[in-house]
Amino acid sequence: MDYTDILFETADSVATITINRADRLNAFRGRTIEELLHAFKRCWADKNVAAVVFTGVGERAFCVGGDQKEFVETGSYGTSANGLWEVEALHRVIRDVPKPVIAAVNGFAIGGGHVLHLLCDVTIAAEHAQFGQVGPRVGSFDAGWGAAYLTHLVGQKRAREIWMFCRRYTATEMERWGLVNKVVAKEKLLEEARSWGREAAILSPTALRFLKASYNAGSAYVDGLAQMHDAGLSLYTQTDEGWEGRRAFDEKRAPDFTKFRK
Repeated sequence: MDYTDILFETADSVATITINRADRLNAFRGRTIEELLHAFKRCWADKNVAAVVFTGVGERAFCVGGDQKEFVETGSYGTSANGLWEVEALHRVIRDVPKPVIAAVNGFAIGGGHVLHLLCDVTIAAEHAQFGQVGPRVGSFDAGWGAAYLTHLVGQKRAREIWMFCRRYTATEMERWGLVNKVVAKEKLLEEARSWGREAAILSPTALRFLKASYNAGSAYVDGLAQMHDAGLSLYTQTDEGWEGRRAFDEKRAPDFTKFRK
């Protein structure tokens, strides 16, 4: 597959997958999701890959979720070559690939980008990284992995705060809440993440595979919620309320949801 939206490289048994859309703060579209799916499955199949580092290009953003400008311009985030919007498939493959997946958060991990880092096995963050959700502000939500799995990790009160108030959080705060494993200087981020991958490379791959499956079993119920969320969100994004959030974002103004309050 010829990648346009991501970069892919391997060294010392560690694969690095990088979202390469700096002009959109590494927001994803249909093509991006398709390429990420291909890259993660490539890592799954390659016996020479022991661990995966997942990051974004540059120092501004890891990923800020779905490309809102793309949606305003075209009416959707776009689809893959097979005509499907496969973000839920991407979520599942990050969880299911039987190798450690290490998020290297190099800036904003916002919205759908925050969900991506949640699904990785561990997260290493640069000191300047920022985390948070924006769905209720831009006419979107994630009632599957983004909400239910987040609750599994940080508890009800923290998860509700993150989603219901759309605040920004520092890497240090996220480390304290248990969503980040280690905070490092930005110039050391990628090497730190890759060093974790090299540590995993000397361990038993079968043991790691069983352990990852065991950890995933405790939150496997979220998969059903995620499928329900995907169906509901596809309907919501076409409503006047959903469009108000995206248009406000594109026009750089505060959204006006008052007429939708019941």
